[in-house]
Amino acid sequence: MDIAGIQMGSGNTWDWLVQLLSKNPEWLSTKVKFFLPNTDLGSSSESPDPAQGVTLQLKLLCGRGLATWRSFIYCVCMELEVPLELEVLLLSTWGHEEGTLPGEMSPEQSPGVPQNPTARQSCLAGNPSPLGVGDLSWSGSQLHHGLKRPHHSPGPSPQWKHCRRQRRELAQRYLELLRTSVQEHYGSGPPSSGQHLASLQAYIPPILQWSRATTPLDPQKGANSGDPKTEDGTDVSIQDLFSSRSHKGPRVTVLLGKAGMGKTTLAHRLCQKWAEGQLHRFQALFLFEFRKLNLITRLLTLPQLLFDLSLNPEAEPEAVFQYLQENASRVLLIFDGLDEALYPCSGRETVDPHSPRPALALFSDLCRGTLLPGCWVMATSRPGKLPTCLPTEAAMVHMWGFDGPRVEEYVSHFFGEQPSREAALAELRANRQLQNMCAVPALCLAVCLCLYHLLPGSAPDQCAALLPTVTQLYMCMVLARSPRRPLPATTLLGLGEVALRGLEARKTIFYVGDIAPPLLAFGAAHHLLTSFRIRMGPGHWDTGYAFTHLSLQEFFAALYLMASPKVDEDTLARHITLNSRWVLRTKASLGLSDHLPTFLAGLASHACRPFLSHVAQNDEARVGAKQTAVVQVLRKMAAHRFTGPKVVELCHCVAETQVPELAQLTAQRLPYQLPFHNFPLTYTDLAALASVLEHRAGPIHLDFEGCPLEPHCPEALAGCGQIENLSFKSRKCGDAFAEALSRSLPTLGNLQKLGLTGSKITARGISHLVQALSFCPQLEEISLHDNQLKDQEVLGLVEGLLCLALLRKLDLSRNSISVSTLLCLVKAALTCPTVRTLQVRETDLIFLLAPSVETATELQRAPDLQENVNWKKETRTRGLALRLQKCQLKVHHAEMLIALLQEGPPLEELDLSGNQLEDEGCRLLAEAAPQLHIARKLDLSDNELSVAGVSHVLRALSTCSTLTELHISLLCKTVLLTFAHEPEEQEGAQERATFLDNLRSQMPAELPMGPRRIRLAHSGFQAKHLEPLCRALGESRCLGPLGHLDLSGNALGDEGAALLAQLLPGLGPLQSLDFSENGFSLDAVFSLVRCLSTVQWAAHLDISFRSQRILLRGDEPGREVLAAGPLPDCSAGAQLPGFRPRHGPRSFRLSECQLEPPSITCLIAALQECPGPLEVQLSCEALSEQGLETLLCCLPRLPQLRLLQLSETGLTPRSPFLLAEVFSKCPQVQKVELRSLRHATLLFKSSEEQGGVCCRFAGCGLTQEHVEPLCSVLGKREDLCQLDLSANLLGDDGLRRLLECLPRMPISGSLDLSHNSISQESVLSLLEMLPSCPRVREASVSLGSEQSFWIHFSKQEEAGKMLRLSECSLLPEQLPRLASGLSQVLQLVELTLSRCCLGLKQLSVVLHLLRHPAGVLSLRVEEPWLGRARVLALLEVCAQASGNVTAVSISGTQQQLCVQLEFPRREKHAEAAAPRLAPCDLGTHHSLLVQQLTETCARLQRLSLSQVNLSDDDDGDASSLLLRDLLPALSELKSFRLTSSCVSTKGLSHLTSGLGHCHHLEELDLSNNQFSEIETGTLALLAALEGKRRLQRLSLTHLPLGGSTVAVLTRGLSHVALLQSFRLSWNHIDDVGCCHISEALRAATRLEELILDHNQIGDTGAWHLAAILPGLPELRKIDLSANGIGPAGGVQLAASLALCRHLEELMLGSNALGDPTALQLARGLPPHLRVLHLRSSRLGPEGVLSLVRALDGCPHVEEISLAENSLAQGLPRLCTGLPQLRQMDLVSCEIDNQAAKHLAASFLLCPALEEILLSWNLLGDEAAAELAQVLPQMRQLKRVDLEKNRITARGARLLAEGLAQGSGIQVIRLWNNPIPADAAQHLQSQEPRLDFAFFGS
Repeated sequence: MDIAGIQMGSGNTWDWLVQLLSKNPEWLSTKVKFFLPNTDLGSSSESPDPAQGVTLQLKLLCGRGLATWRSFIYCVCMELEVPLELEVLLLSTWGHEEGTLPGEMSPEQSPGVPQNPTARQSCLAGNPSPLGVGDLSWSGSQLHHGLKRPHHSPGPSPQWKHCRRQRRELAQRYLELLRTSVQEHYGSGPPSSGQHLASLQAYIPPILQWSRATTPLDPQKGANSGDPKTEDGTDVSIQDLFSSRSHKGPRVTVLLGKAGMGKTTLAHRLCQKWAEGQLHRFQALFLFEFRKLNLITRLLTLPQLLFDLSLNPEAEPEAVFQYLQENASRVLLIFDGLDEALYPCSGRETVDPHSPRPALALFSDLCRGTLLPGCWVMATSRPGKLPTCLPTEAAMVHMWGFDGPRVEEYVSHFFGEQPSREAALAELRANRQLQNMCAVPALCLAVCLCLYHLLPGSAPDQCAALLPTVTQLYMCMVLARSPRRPLPATTLLGLGEVALRGLEARKTIFYVGDIAPPLLAFGAAHHLLTSFRIRMGPGHWDTGYAFTHLSLQEFFAALYLMASPKVDEDTLARHITLNSRWVLRTKASLGLSDHLPTFLAGLASHACRPFLSHVAQNDEARVGAKQTAVVQVLRKMAAHRFTGPKVVELCHCVAETQVPELAQLTAQRLPYQLPFHNFPLTYTDLAALASVLEHRAGPIHLDFEGCPLEPHCPEALAGCGQIENLSFKSRKCGDAFAEALSRSLPTLGNLQKLGLTGSKITARGISHLVQALSFCPQLEEISLHDNQLKDQEVLGLVEGLLCLALLRKLDLSRNSISVSTLLCLVKAALTCPTVRTLQVRETDLIFLLAPSVETATELQRAPDLQENVNWKKETRTRGLALRLQKCQLKVHHAEMLIALLQEGPPLEELDLSGNQLEDEGCRLLAEAAPQLHIARKLDLSDNELSVAGVSHVLRALSTCSTLTELHISLLCKTVLLTFAHEPEEQEGAQERATFLDNLRSQMPAELPMGPRRIRLAHSGFQAKHLEPLCRALGESRCLGPLGHLDLSGNALGDEGAALLAQLLPGLGPLQSLDFSENGFSLDAVFSLVRCLSTVQWAAHLDISFRSQRILLRGDEPGREVLAAGPLPDCSAGAQLPGFRPRHGPRSFRLSECQLEPPSITCLIAALQECPGPLEVQLSCEALSEQGLETLLCCLPRLPQLRLLQLSETGLTPRSPFLLAEVFSKCPQVQKVELRSLRHATLLFKSSEEQGGVCCRFAGCGLTQEHVEPLCSVLGKREDLCQLDLSANLLGDDGLRRLLECLPRMPISGSLDLSHNSISQESVLSLLEMLPSCPRVREASVSLGSEQSFWIHFSKQEEAGKMLRLSECSLLPEQLPRLASGLSQVLQLVELTLSRCCLGLKQLSVVLHLLRHPAGVLSLRVEEPWLGRARVLALLEVCAQASGNVTAVSISGTQQQLCVQLEFPRREKHAEAAAPRLAPCDLGTHHSLLVQQLTETCARLQRLSLSQVNLSDDDDGDASSLLLRDLLPALSELKSFRLTSSCVSTKGLSHLTSGLGHCHHLEELDLSNNQFSEIETGTLALLAALEGKRRLQRLSLTHLPLGGSTVAVLTRGLSHVALLQSFRLSWNHIDDVGCCHISEALRAATRLEELILDHNQIGDTGAWHLAAILPGLPELRKIDLSANGIGPAGGVQLAASLALCRHLEELMLGSNALGDPTALQLARGLPPHLRVLHLRSSRLGPEGVLSLVRALDGCPHVEEISLAENSLAQGLPRLCTGLPQLRQMDLVSCEIDNQAAKHLAASFLLCPALEEILLSWNLLGDEAAAELAQVLPQMRQLKRVDLEKNRITARGARLLAEGLAQGSGIQVIRLWNNPIPADAAQHLQSQEPRLDFAFFGS
């Protein structure tokens, strides 16, 4: 701009302006310093003439350009008292920009601020500034304005040659200048006269905390500085930031802190300290800001970075730089704002300081030590993504905010001696939200500023209410900037647009061209913007502008997004994101919009609506829509599951909105377990979380693991009643953290579990915790492990915490305690009545407690704890378990421990494993075991016990009567003693408690509960150790028998086996003896076999030779199996295990052994002495032919043998013949089975047993060559019963040879030839063979995928034979041979041809060719096409039969045709014998067919048509016409059935006409048909009843019977006196119809069955029936279900039914009969009643009680259904029982556990019960336990239905144990019970008969 032009063009204006500004020189200096920060104003301000000084400063402003000058003019008009005419002149002269003035001012007034503009500006320039505790405006790279020095380039100078002393002097001079420069910028000089009181604040240091131990704090220096304790890294001196124990490697410190924590302020503070000489370590300090380095795009060398961007040396920069290199350890470089670095790091390192590189690359090389090695580097950054160039060994320091004392100190300094100081402190203390915000230093300053302006005009406690959120705090602070006039809306939007544009470009510094002059002037006038100079290079300076704080830029960006019309809702939603805050090293950059979503959420608050409307120029609709959009986005986010960092961000946003519904939704959607792992958390973070949790209805668990935590952050959770579980795990938690936590704990009323682990708490923190926890009686679990506590701290904790009323667990693991302290803890556990377990193992130390019942009762009465106590089942008596594992206990400690334990309560368990007790200590404890009253086990494992010590332990236990198991394994270092359980079972054994109590009552008092188990496995015992061991074991026999002895895994050898066989009788009766893994040879095995004869109790010897598994067992399972396994049978007469004589056979099993003939001979010799009966099972890889012969030849020497089994043994192909010959060698053999030449079984019979022999050779590879030799051998047996040759290779030829041999083989049972690769030829061969085998009674052949071939024989010649051929696919040319073969089988009475590919033509051929001398033959044909065939076509086929057709049955659904033929045929017309199939017209063909059928079916007696078509089409009409003409000719027809068919009106007419002539019918079934005209068809059919006097069975089901039809029916029934069965189900019969039917039935005195279910006869109809029932003496079954009968009709029926003495089946279900009917039935039940159905009859307790009592003892009852009645009060217990009852249906009867007890007892009195239906009831685990006890005793039971009950996995497990008792139950249905899927799957894998599926298997 031309200055002269300005002056000449507007001379008067210039003079007026100079005159105005001369009155405000300080204001002008401040503005010039703002717009020209790089200009020295010393000369202009010192001018004696004020006007001259003003003119000089104005000329400097004009020289910066028109934009700067315009912005300055706007500031003059806005901030100074300018006359109106001068303001108009100034704006008209210099304010226009293309004719446009700044934005219009709103007439609204804003809250006032102090009137002094100098005071407002001083808030920005001083320390702290508005929001300036964080990134303040002044930069460390600024140059001292008064320092005059020439510029020198840092490049190399060839002429530079100085001595060492001169170079040092140059460097010292530079360092002095550098210190002076820094002192000017960051020093604490005297304040100016107009400074604000905030500028006088002393620096309040925030809390620092080390994140790594690589550079630990120096506690000595921290203590010397007078700061608080430093154990958790807080409040340390500045020197401690640079103290290190190691001088190797790079010295890099990264200061991490959220925005506003004061990182930049701390950097400036370090500069001030250094300038004042307090950082003695460093000679040079350089401060760089990345936001300024981002503006330098050119490459820099390290000297250029140090000198060009800071202070240049006066001379010889190379000498200065060399000095810095030589003294690098005394150089500190501070890089502020590492997170704002724009350009990525370079992966290439350099060691040349003169190599040009980007600024971030230089920083990377400095950190790695390749440049300026040894220097100190400090960087500040927000938490989040850190650049990869940062070394991994860099020390991380977390910078936290203010705690309570720091906040009050800051506020006190801020207000100084002002009168409002106490009022501000009072407001702060009274408002929790203000305290939360003040934890952030920047927000603390903002709060102070707002309170400063609000307090003078507000009532007490009202100011804080105006600042509920951070967003509204910023809004208040912005509004306070304009005391005289409202803030212009367009200008605010303009600043917001600049702010948003900068955030999107990651830009925080703007040039003058980036901001419009009016906006720049507005920002400067209202202290929203700050300016600074930027040194771009040597002699090149520029001016930059920035918002006073990054968060203010974010606030304006959010304001623009919410109020600007250019931003739509979709764009707004994209800016609402949740950022993760994990500290990571990555190449990605960290964004600058940390708080933008939070501000957007805050602006969505209803309280911000007026401000937003003003900014949006009163467009309230747009503002409301955007606020709603923000809330909707947050609502969607609340529905998702986020990780910890995003949950915290979401809570911040939700809290800012002040929308209770959104907070409630967010709180409810948070998971029950909410983890926070490995990211920093501040006080404000937890405060936001707590504010959201206040809206949660249920409890929540908070888990903080590995999170750097602000020391006082637990205070933010105070009063949060939703927290049920609170856990902290971090090394950063120290005494300060514990103290803060202690202040919050008493306020967490619902807290049940507290964890504080992995911390650095000392005695001071412990004392605070113990004191606080004493006020938390509701705590159930406390975990303080891994806290490096010592003896005294641990003892103090135990003493203070064990007295908590509800405490269940105290974890003090991974702390340091001594043995003496351990014994003190044992004493504490013994004396504290609530301790149940003390577990100590190396570093583990855990107390488990159980509160007393009295304490529980008291706490439940307390109103504040009544809802918070969660009780578990209380044990009846105290049982203490002590587990002191690996605690370095020695013998003398054992003595002390025994003395303590003898004075204490009885022990549940004592575990001393892993100590150093040795033989003596183990002996002492074993001797003391009886006095210690140990209930379960004593563990002395891993205590250096020797072989000799084992005998001592055994002798010491000789006096312990409660010992049940001793397990010693010296090689595994195991010594475990198990004792008898107390009478009260613990929770895990509750399932068998009731049963075992009953079992104990049956035992003799003098006998022990069960035999003992002694396990001496894997201890290296040799033969020489056996005698002392057996002597020691023998001494304990007086206390009870040894049940199980385990000597496996030792080194006894053959000598030990022989010796042990001699010593076994002296040990008394055992239940098992394990010899496994003792190095036995086969000779030792044979010697052990003799134990079966010499040892009385030995019953079973199982040997796996190769794996050396050898087990000798008794006949019965041990008592301990009863306690842990399936429950035994407790039926009457059952004896207890261990006390009944042996009934089963002895057994010997030998596997994994190669048997040769000599070995077999020795084995048989050893088995000869064994008493019988005997079972032998052998398994080896292969058995030679000689070996098998030797074995079979020796069988006669074992007369006691009952079973010989060879499993998984390879046999030779001749084995079948050798086994077939065994019948002659050993007559005792009853059955021989050989499968696949690998599994052979021989069953033997005793001399008294009789019966035929069975021979099965399946899958043995037999071919046709083997048939005759095999048949020759087997034909010698006259008693051959069964022969199985399936799955061989016989083929058609082999099968034909076998069939040829059949007449010579005396088989009396069955022959199985399945799966032998046969074809249709074999079928024809079978037919040819049948005439020669008169004893064949049945043959079945299927050539389908499951090929089968069975022939069944009888002992004598069979009068009738049955033949079934399936899927044989007979060819047309084979049909004559088939018919010929069938004709030769004279005794054939039944023939079934299923799916043999027979069509109509082939079927006609078979019927025509089939001849039979005499008799009746039933032919059944099953083909798919029969379901679609016409009746006419099938009758035409029947007409081709060569015999008389006596019965025809056609079924469409079953796809079958059944024809019964009678031979020889009686023909009336010989000329009709051969059918004529020549084409003819319909009439001719019809008449011929009728004539032919008349002759063929002249003797037809039964005609059944089901699912056929008699509709209006041609096929239906022709078929019905044929029936019309055929039926009259069937003079012998007695049964006609037409069911489930479609019949047209014409067809009904034809059918009725034909039936009208059938007067000999005895059975007529017309049920389930469909008529085209229902009423007409019904009347037509009923008319056919006329004249049917011989009718005995009539079924009209689903035939609608109205008024007229019932009349026709009754008229037809009036003459049917022989009627025996009458079925009228689903016929729509009402009471009137029932009346007519009842009258018609009076004559039917022979009626046996009356079915009238699913009609509507009602009570009236029931009365009519009741009137005729006494006249039906032969009635056996009546079904009146679902007829709307009430109590009145039911009582009448019950009274009449009592007179039906032959009644067997009574079905009255689905009627509202009620108790009166039940009472009447109970008075007179029919004596022969078998079935009683009263389902859904509204029976009550009274009726059921009387009815069950009446049924009790009925000898014929087989089935009872009381389903869907209310049996809530249970069923009475049966006294006599129902001996024939097979099914009990009690579905949906409200039966509960109490009722199940009587029900289960009643089931035992029903021995024939097969099915129990109890689904959809209220049965739980108790009912399951009752059923599990009775299941083993119900031998006939097949199915139990327990669907939809309340049985859990525990109850299902009990049912499985009941099934394991050998029950015959096939399935127990358990679908839809509360059993988890994984538990159900596990149970079903163990017991497949448990069915949990929806569809039963």
